[in-house]
Amino acid sequence: MTALSDKDKERVSSAIGQAEKNTSGEIVVIVARQSDDYRFIALLWAALIALLLPLLLIYLPQLTGWRLAFAGPEILYLIQLIWFVVLGLLFQLRPLRFSLVPRSIRKRRVRRAAMEQFLTRDMHTTRHRTGVLVYVSMGERQVEIIADSVIAAKVGDDVWKQAVDELTGGIDAGRPVDGFIACIDRCGAVLATHFPPGQINPDEHPNHLIELN
Repeated sequence: MTALSDKDKERVSSAIGQAEKNTSGEIVVIVARQSDDYRFIALLWAALIALLLPLLLIYLPQLTGWRLAFAGPEILYLIQLIWFVVLGLLFQLRPLRFSLVPRSIRKRRVRRAAMEQFLTRDMHTTRHRTGVLVYVSMGERQVEIIADSVIAAKVGDDVWKQAVDELTGGIDAGRPVDGFIACIDRCGAVLATHFPPGQINPDEHPNHLIELN
């Protein structure tokens, strides 16, 4: 997703404000560059390959009949060390590093980061316990929606999945702002159905899109 312009951010902020007029709920939208750097995964792959390399060098001659021009544990250790350093540096390249991360790990890290933002920003302490966080992690290309306990008791996960699909569909189509607005509108409609605005309806969280580096 390309960086959003100031005008794009204003459209998102306007959509949040409009959605919150019809509900006592609070909607916060966060876009993070990534939820983890996954450097440990890169080093893990480099170590695994380096550990397996001596087995290949030992048994390859027996399987193929080739003769190696070197022998001895010292040489094997040196080759192993060189491969670990080279692969460790190569796998630190961001596109390659992210491609090495299992999808299940990426999903768990994004979910954890979204929960951390939900708690850090005190969204669990709103007046009516009706806070909703829309968290977009660009590096992992993943969206998480976290709803407070009162909302979660009334709204099923399938409803939030529809909102996620609205957002990811807009991003994939090259219209991220339209995706954000569609997601926010859907979240707002859900909140308005179950939690209409009361006589006292303070705006407890900022309506602007929050960006994390």
